[in-house]
Amino acid sequence: MRIILHAGTVTTDEGRLIATLRRDAEAHAARGVALPPPERYRTLLRDTLVSMRRAAPAPDARAVLLDAMLDRPETEVARLVLSNDRFFAAPQQAFAGGALFPQAEERLANLRRLFPEDPIELRLAIRDPATFLPAVMAVRKSETLEEIMEGLAPQDLRWSGLIARLRDSVPEVPITVWCDEDSPVLWGALLRDLAGAETESEVSGAFDLLEEIMSEEGVARMRDYLAAHPDLTEALRRRAMLAFLDKYARPDMVEQELDVPGWTEETVADLTAAYDADVARIGRMEGVTLLSV
Repeated sequence: MRIILHAGTVTTDEGRLIATLRRDAEAHAARGVALPPPERYRTLLRDTLVSMRRAAPAPDARAVLLDAMLDRPETEVARLVLSNDRFFAAPQQAFAGGALFPQAEERLANLRRLFPEDPIELRLAIRDPATFLPAVMAVRKSETLEEIMEGLAPQDLRWSGLIARLRDSVPEVPITVWCDEDSPVLWGALLRDLAGAETESEVSGAFDLLEEIMSEEGVARMRDYLAAHPDLTEALRRRAMLAFLDKYARPDMVEQELDVPGWTEETVADLTAAYDADVARIGRMEGVTLLSV
């Protein structure tokens, strides 16, 4: 059984990918794909991983977890999709000790120990620190950015460092990464990737995010264009969607208020430039697949 862990990161997915996939849960089940509701496993899995900091997992830990997650025999499941945007850390521990998700590699390694014979793959969304940090501040409302980051400077935040730590800790776990900013265009591809689906017809909701941030006219024109060009490669489909988004985006949905004390336009520009370079670095990492538009 192959396990696909969508760890997300705080303030990126908020459970939408798995919720969208679960619309087609029965159809996916017929293909051997299990999409258990997160409430079945998030707390149980978290508690199990926490307990593994003190002792080795019980011999029957895997069986207990699968019994809680699955509603059918394990023999009928070829692919198990788990999703938790707080798998690496809750917002309160995101920068504990001045490091980005300091427990991330331990948690992934312990998941590997829980399922030693099952191939595991990690899916991870990252986000521009210029918007990621204000979003974390919005969650941790009573704290300043300096208190939240515990000594880590915003300009030193590097997702590539987190991914390198994960690769060093559990090199047998391949990682697929995408930028949260690209999610509206990548949404259909992300749904297919998590579910192991081959065609657009096997998933629903591929345009959900685009429909939220584009005008109705833009969505209609985009759908008509894609329907009239069914032979486009995936890369060309994404370029077409991006072009329609550029033209028909709703300003009230795509513009973000970045109100961080002490930040200037130059601060935001510098953070975004460093993020772009970091994303390019991630794309060159061994064992990492970068999805992009």
